[in-house]
This record gives sequence, C-alpha cells and structure tokens, in this order.
Amino acid sequence: MHSEEKLSVVIPMLDAAALLPDCLASLDEGRNCGLLREIIAVDGGSVDGSPVIAATLGARVLSAPQGRGTQLAAGAAAAAAPWLLFLHADTRLAPGWATNVADFLGRLENSERAGYFRLRLDDAAPAARRLERVVAFRARFLGLPYGDQGLLVPRRLYQSIGGFRPLPLMEDVDLVRRLGRHRLVALDAIAVSSAARYRRAGYTARMARNLACLSLYFIGLPPRLIAKLYG
Repeated sequence: MHSEEKLSVVIPMLDAAALLPDCLASLDEGRNCGLLREIIAVDGGSVDGSPVIAATLGARVLSAPQGRGTQLAAGAAAAAAPWLLFLHADTRLAPGWATNVADFLGRLENSERAGYFRLRLDDAAPAARRLERVVAFRARFLGLPYGDQGLLVPRRLYQSIGGFRPLPLMEDVDLVRRLGRHRLVALDAIAVSSAARYRRAGYTARMARNLACLSLYFIGLPPRLIAKLYG
C-alpha cells in the first residue's frame, strides 16, 4: 500500500445508476493524489445496473440487505484504510476536496475527530440556498450533519463507538449523536447533493417532513415506523 493511501470510501447504493457515475468521477481527485486506497460500493438490491456501473468505474462491489445502516456497516467492515469516508451515491465532491481532506487527515488532533462537508444542492432555486443555510446551522450548532454531507471518520473511532447500526432510517443521526458534537469538524470542502426529493415534493413540504421525522426520532419512535413517513 502507498504510504499516503489513507482513505476507504464507502458508498451505499440502490438503483443509483443515474447519479453514481458523477459520484465516482468526483473521487478521481483522491486517486490521482495518492490519498484514496479503495472505493467500496455496497448494493442493496439494485435492478438498474448500478453494481455493473460501480465495478466498471473502479469500485469494489459488495451486497448487503437493503437499508443504508446495514449497507454502510457492511462496507465499513470490509474497508482496509485507517480512515473511512461515507458518501451517498447521489452526492459528488466538489473540486479541491482531496487537498482539504489530506490536510485534515494529517493533523494529529483529528485522530479522534470526524469531519463533514458543507452541503450544496444541485439546484439554482433560492429555496435551495435557504435549505443549505438551515443545514449549516443544524450541523454547526446542533451537531447533526446528515449523511448527504459525507462523513469522514477514523476507522478506530468508528469502531470504538459501535459503527453504523442496522437502521432503515436515521442511521446517520444515530451515528453522529454517538460521536458527539465536540468531535465533529466542518471541512472547508463541498459535497454537492441531489435536490431531486425537494424538487419533487416541494422544498417547504420536504423540509417539514424531514423535521417531523427528526422530531419523532428524538421522542423515541422506532426508525422502521418513521421510514413510512419519510417516503
């Protein structure tokens, strides 16, 4: 292994053929600078050819029962590098990310901290900018970055807190709560995520639904029931 190949990227996917190529192409920056050791794409039963696309574009493809928590846990268990980057298949990293991540990984104080990216949506609508500001506030002041922002975690820290649990929803919230706000750092790099859900449902309606799901989670409703509302 190259001495600088510190990073394993884990991508859960389910019928992600339309956006997966952009996600994987954005990772070439990490390959080219010697930062990236491997990409592990964990399929939850796609029927659109996602596993073939992932393999063709250089990912190692695994299968796991459907559900982001289960798929992410399977990918992390198979990863070999000392750092893990969890990334959604409908998210791509903006140019310049590898330099910022390499700097973060090179700082000794970050060996017990996790990083997350600044969210941008692939939509020019003013509503998208408003949502991005809400997300930035939630991540910074509440310590709740979501999975669509990407999460960069030392494998040792990930394992010490028990990793992803096999949840159908809220697996990202569950993990970052166990990490704790004091161990979360905003990276000076951008993750560009698909706004398709917001365009389809409407920004206001989708944000209200997301808030309702989060509130139900915090009062103790099981994620399997919340998933029915999330849609």
